[in-house]
Amino acid sequence: MTRWQERKAVGDQHEQRVAEALKARGWTVHPCGQGTYPSAVQEALRQTRSVLRQFPDFIAARGPDFVTIDAKDRMPSTHTDRYAISADTVNAGLLFTATHAPTPLYYVLGDMKVLTPVEVLHYTVHALRHRSGAYHLVSTHRAHHFDEVFGSAASARAA
Repeated sequence: MTRWQERKAVGDQHEQRVAEALKARGWTVHPCGQGTYPSAVQEALRQTRSVLRQFPDFIAARGPDFVTIDAKDRMPSTHTDRYAISADTVNAGLLFTATHAPTPLYYVLGDMKVLTPVEVLHYTVHALRHRSGAYHLVSTHRAHHFDEVFGSAASARAA
């Protein structure tokens, strides 16, 4: 198995976990983005810098609320208390948010905490950047708890 296939398998598991957590909170979840494309399209996208590579993984709705979600696993640094989020991901997220306003885009990270592209940029504009400049390093303490953003499973059952 290639490194990309290994990363994809981990990512697919995280996406499934995020979708199930949203459904448990009363959200209707529908997949979108790169993972829904035929393999030939996925392969072609992998060889470009197109922002379509960073399209959200899900569209979700609950009542009048409508959101998009990009599940990002393996984001916390193994040596620090920071998430390393690629600059390409954040730039694509900012473009997506601007183009599709007022629809929010949330990154759901591997520890099931949540940030938006704007928050990532805000928290890192004057902070330490990865030496390559390819990543924004965000303190894990800045992220929101999943239930704060999407509601709790208990409240969804009570409704």
